[in-house]
Amino acid sequence: MTIEAFRAAVEAYDLDAMMDVFAEDVKFHSPIVYKTYEGKDELRFVLAGVMQVFEDLAYVGEYRSDTGGVLHFRARIGDREIDGIDMLEFGADNLCHEFTVMVRPYSSATLLRERMAALLQAITES
Repeated sequence: MTIEAFRAAVEAYDLDAMMDVFAEDVKFHSPIVYKTYEGKDELRFVLAGVMQVFEDLAYVGEYRSDTGGVLHFRARIGDREIDGIDMLEFGADNLCHEFTVMVRPYSSATLLRERMAALLQAITES
């Protein structure tokens, strides 16, 4: 898999295609939670929520290294704009083993935390 495959999957809001990019033991570093999420099952749960919270997501920049890349995105959460990056590190198997997201500004990150917490709580209670 490649960073292009991840970008295409995100832009298509295709969760299954997104998950195809990740190794079973992927580590996800959240912009709003200290805990590192480990494994595809935990990551799927988080990404499914993010797909419901983010609106009008668009990638506006891309940066590469020998082992991965960074995708710069912009999106909305309600009337609040959010700016962020997806950092993906790939292994020799061409699967992503480390996935880190960072967002700004603080007020948007706080709103993201609130919306995700409410969404994840509703999902776990049902």
